Amino acid sequence: MATELYRAEKLFIGGEWVAPSDGEITTSINPSTGKPWASVAMAGAKDVDLAVAAAKDAMNGPWRRMAPMQRANILRALARIYAEHAPRLAELESSDNGQPLRDTRAALPSHPQWYNYYAGLAEHLEGRHVPIDPNAHIYTTREPAGVVGAIIPWNAPLTTTTWKLATALAAGCAIVIKAAEHTPVTALELARLAEEAGVPPGVVNVVPGYGSVAGARLVAHPDVRVVSFTGEHRTAQDIMRNAADSMKRLAFECGGKSPHIIFDDADLEQALNAATHSAFVSCGQVCTLGSRILVQRSIYDRVVDEIARRASAIRIGNALDTATQMGPQTHQEQMEKTLRYFAIGREEGARVVAGGEAYHSPETEGGYFVRPTVFADANNDMRSSREEIFGPVCSLIPFDAEEDAVRIANDTIYGLVGGLWTRDVGRAHRVSAQIEAGTVWVNTYRYVRWAMPYGGYKMSGIGRENGPESLDEFTELKTTVVNLGNVYPDAYAR
Repeated sequence: MATELYRAEKLFIGGEWVAPSDGEITTSINPSTGKPWASVAMAGAKDVDLAVAAAKDAMNGPWRRMAPMQRANILRALARIYAEHAPRLAELESSDNGQPLRDTRAALPSHPQWYNYYAGLAEHLEGRHVPIDPNAHIYTTREPAGVVGAIIPWNAPLTTTTWKLATALAAGCAIVIKAAEHTPVTALELARLAEEAGVPPGVVNVVPGYGSVAGARLVAHPDVRVVSFTGEHRTAQDIMRNAADSMKRLAFECGGKSPHIIFDDADLEQALNAATHSAFVSCGQVCTLGSRILVQRSIYDRVVDEIARRASAIRIGNALDTATQMGPQTHQEQMEKTLRYFAIGREEGARVVAGGEAYHSPETEGGYFVRPTVFADANNDMRSSREEIFGPVCSLIPFDAEEDAVRIANDTIYGLVGGLWTRDVGRAHRVSAQIEAGTVWVNTYRYVRWAMPYGGYKMSGIGRENGPESLDEFTELKTTVVNLGNVYPDAYAR
């Protein structure tokens, strides 16, 4: 008996649910089964134009003049409504992108905190007085930057959408959200919640679509003033080139190949817990993946054996099964990419101590499953150690001294995050200060909260998300000078 498809066949533009004008209706594939589970609207270029026009109209209307407290109240309403719908959103997210339901159920209840936090920031979006001249009153103000084009990745759609949406609303911007073609459903559901929370028409628009069509038009559109993108760094480079003509503001959170350093004085049980989780969470489809595990040589063999054992014991299965600890890759292309890296690692001489192949079982037939994979005896020159795989693959690299760990950690084009484990307080501060990354975790990993800035060095991005610093990406700073002396001399008097 055929299962009825989930219907999400309209775009959200200007406060209305509309059929695509030049886009299409397509199906979203459940990665756990490889079968369609939802029928979804895809936006074309004309649909993007309509969404940007609606957002621009909203910016020129009451939204721009709305008092900060009013915007804050809308954000708090959205937080409350989101919390009510979190269980259903978790199931939709797991169906769409393959994150285990146990993970989405654990993560989504924290998302309302972003809306509540940014509600507070909306009420305190302030400038400063510049007291340098008794005859001039000089002050700064922060104004909404304008229409924001938000391009959302497929690996964590609700999380990344929440980060961008909360910030944009707090800043007083209108936003056009381009959800990924692989995972379009939850962005459309979030639009329903925004509508219920009282967000004015046109302030939030959602247009799922293909990057080459909807994404490209959003980036090139002259009325989009900010592009906030999360995804692969080569795509970010393309966006920079396409946005150059209109001098848009750009905020990028790109990939990583993050070092996770375990010194021989670490609390090894805790370090192993973190290293295993950070290598395989969400089937390795996480920008903060601790995929390069650097281990001091005296404990290297022990760590290799233990991570291999733990990786082999991870329960793989359908994302909607609450017993599942690791679900599928989000789409077939990503699965095939990961499988190619299994072969690359072997060819380069890495020793496979766990995984290294696709995963098959009667319960996962048709899905995009691979085994969590551990490469031992790796070095930092291997492609599997240098390139972002975006699959459940980690490379274990031995090191001798502290300076070796720092050198290997920084020998990468990326600089998103890093982690280290040690009981030595001095070493913790020395090493974290030397790691070239936007976030360094000491004796923990993947700790991210609404109030702390998040972003990367080098190829890992531009700007910051979360925390008050994120508002810099969505606001323009204006300086106003008022002459109090009422004198402006004639410079050309004789």
